[in-house]
Amino acid sequence: MKNTTRLNLFISQSGLCSRRKADGLIKGGEITVNHWPVKTPGYQVQEGDTVRFKKNVIKPEALSYIVMHKPEGYVTTLKDQFKRPTVMDLLDKNVKNRVYPVGRLDYHTSGVLLWTNDGELAQKLTHPRSSIKKVYRVVLTKPLTSEDLLKIRKGVYLADGPAKVDALYQGHNKKIADITLHSGRNRVIRRLFEGLGYGIQSLDRILFAGITHKEIRCGDWRFLHPSEIKKLKALEALPEKPIQPKKIEIPKTAKVLYVRPKKLATKKKVERKK
Repeated sequence: MKNTTRLNLFISQSGLCSRRKADGLIKGGEITVNHWPVKTPGYQVQEGDTVRFKKNVIKPEALSYIVMHKPEGYVTTLKDQFKRPTVMDLLDKNVKNRVYPVGRLDYHTSGVLLWTNDGELAQKLTHPRSSIKKVYRVVLTKPLTSEDLLKIRKGVYLADGPAKVDALYQGHNKKIADITLHSGRNRVIRRLFEGLGYGIQSLDRILFAGITHKEIRCGDWRFLHPSEIKKLKALEALPEKPIQPKKIEIPKTAKVLYVRPKKLATKKKVERKK
């Protein structure tokens, strides 16, 4: 019996996109198998079948997983219109498969940058609802005051809405802070501190999805260990729909700490006498 693979899985393993996006391409009629359009994501692709996307043949590739210690002064893109150095310039010929950076780091930001051609995993790591943990180490131009520290912990309003970190840790050096967050908003840490009047000397992502850049020189990279790949794939899958909070029933015997006061007065309709 010939080996078969679901069409959406076949596409995601080619590195074209995630399995979820592959479902959209298939249902939209953009995928053909042996020159015939197939609109069923669960269609079983057999050995010898030719799968195309916009007339281009796609084939599954061996999956690769890489962690890079990105230096400052590189853009997280494959090509740059201003001809600035890109992170692609840091990879060498030892990487035979096409891999793509997972998410982005700013031009002036260094740190952990993952690479893969596993479209499904990349989608899970970058999706806003995935809540992937990221830790950044920021070095400021002046000590962070306790007043501003409390403001950041409570949440600060930016131009695009409120920004709140998951955790903020400071040691003896008040110019250095480690910030934990899961938000993927553009330049949120820089805008947060600059809005409070602080300059940033350096910003380094020291952890992303449990992966660090320890023992990797700035500008170098390495393949992930199988145990690290296993942990990434074991991260909680994305929910199809936002999970609605469940109503919690409070036992009658429970001690109530606060009761919302009832309205002191209510407006009554007064009928005018004719």
